[in-house]
Amino acid sequence: MSGGWWAVSLLGETSATPRLEPDVTQAILDALHDVMTSPWIYLALFALAMLDGFFPVVPAETSVITAGVFAAATGAPDLLLVILVAALGAFVGDHVSYAIGRTTNDRLRNGRRSRRAFAWAERALAERGGLVLVVARYIPGGRTACTLTMGAVAYPRRSFALFDALAAGSWAIYSGLIGYVGGAAFENDPIKGLLLGLGIALTITVVVEVVRHLRHRRTAPRVESAPLTSGERRGGAAA
Repeated sequence: MSGGWWAVSLLGETSATPRLEPDVTQAILDALHDVMTSPWIYLALFALAMLDGFFPVVPAETSVITAGVFAAATGAPDLLLVILVAALGAFVGDHVSYAIGRTTNDRLRNGRRSRRAFAWAERALAERGGLVLVVARYIPGGRTACTLTMGAVAYPRRSFALFDALAAGSWAIYSGLIGYVGGAAFENDPIKGLLLGLGIALTITVVVEVVRHLRHRRTAPRVESAPLTSGERRGGAAA
């Protein structure tokens, strides 16, 4: 199937494709430009960032990166406003997820697919406290699992809001600036700028996952083979 596709592609390059590709690319650019210059773009970014808090298949980060690319390449939308509305949307969405965790904790915790994510979130919460919200932003599926878990364990709402403001703000700045860097690198070709921005985001995500995996492999044997403290030995002897 893939071989046939490549054959068609090669044949297309020698015939009508060179005339069609610029038209298709320009149509995509025009559509994206119309969206990015619309005054509704800020509301759309807010809504996507909010929905991503409890419905993680929504392409919130991709949308913010795209907006950053066009902010650098065309001057619209405004980068500061993009970062602001994305941060606010993420903050609201996380609080919705927190509330869901408070009301449906048992059903979510015992779900076949969500059990591992909840187990990771609980361990991370015990180790790092509220700062885990910042770390979870850059782990696939970690954000939703973390906010739901913090709601399920009744983590103090005021502390949650404080750490979540830091997490949402850092994520919005990170996503907007990645897009802006890509757009500045390819001012005359926003598509390449978008690909660069998404490539940077994907690379960072992969690096974070690899580091997290290596750290987990190193710490797991230590935990299993850790010697008992004197208090634990005395407790065991007393028993």
